[in-house]
Amino acid sequence: MEFRRLGRSGLSISELAYGNWLTHGSQVEEDAAKACVAAALDAGITTFDTADVYAGGRAEEVLGRALSGQRREGYELFTKVYFPMGEGRNDRGLSRKHITEGLHNSLRRLQTDYVDLYQTHRFDTRTPLEETMSTFADLVHAGKVHYIGVSEWRAEEIEAGARMAKDLGISLISNQPQYSMLWRVIEGEVVPASERAGVGQIVWSPVAQGALTGKYKPGGDYPAGSRATDDKGGAEMISRFLNDKVLTHVQRLAPIADDAGLSVAQLAIAWVLQNSNVAAAIIGASRPEQVHENVKAAGVRLEPEQMRRIDDALGDIVERDPAQTARG
Repeated sequence: MEFRRLGRSGLSISELAYGNWLTHGSQVEEDAAKACVAAALDAGITTFDTADVYAGGRAEEVLGRALSGQRREGYELFTKVYFPMGEGRNDRGLSRKHITEGLHNSLRRLQTDYVDLYQTHRFDTRTPLEETMSTFADLVHAGKVHYIGVSEWRAEEIEAGARMAKDLGISLISNQPQYSMLWRVIEGEVVPASERAGVGQIVWSPVAQGALTGKYKPGGDYPAGSRATDDKGGAEMISRFLNDKVLTHVQRLAPIADDAGLSVAQLAIAWVLQNSNVAAAIIGASRPEQVHENVKAAGVRLEPEQMRRIDDALGDIVERDPAQTARG
């Protein structure tokens, strides 16, 4: 495992982070989830990412139990706040009330006194940015949060948030966007703005929900037990990539991966790590062997010719429009 600084901060994180969206507390039984966390730790992964909304809080609970007994200073724990966690009017968003109550509930579920990184899961257009950032500053100064980050914010939002954080005596150090060979919408505006602001990327879905594993064939049936067959949200998320044109182009990555001594999935993870603004790629797993396979992408450096071959193979199926940056 190799490690990178997150943004312009002093925080060092593993360049592969373990995430539990759509797995812990939902698709994966707890024993299997704990085995995956153990495999991540064994592989040198020290960075764990979750969110309060994953499986309605159950993902945090499972992760908290899985990490119980580990030396707290030995790993970095990240979570998020924004999406609804109840039926009440204030059970969502980035108000002072919801952020503060959300953090206290997350700490309880995670069985910890603090989180290393607390992230806004989306930008909240209904709450003044000053209210959100001042609340984060209070939580940092109280020692309950070490650093703050955002997820799927646009370039102008990141720059405004970073300026305000600096004025409040704290640092906004990260953004968590979707990023893969197929989904490059952050490259045009978000990455340059982040570099100016000292913000690093912790990217999710580096294998495009599994479309970049090569296991989905154009015109073929979906593999049993795969993300495409999951009725708890996984199938909906991957559906945008499961058309014959995309899958035909993805098959062209196989010889490039073979030449590099990698699987297609490992090539996809290694590809996002070539971006100097990316501090970590988040991987998930339902089985420990998936963790062991994915970590083989750590430390891989692709040559310019390999990067060019990837671009040629994918052609015009790559999404680059900055307007596609997710909004809450």
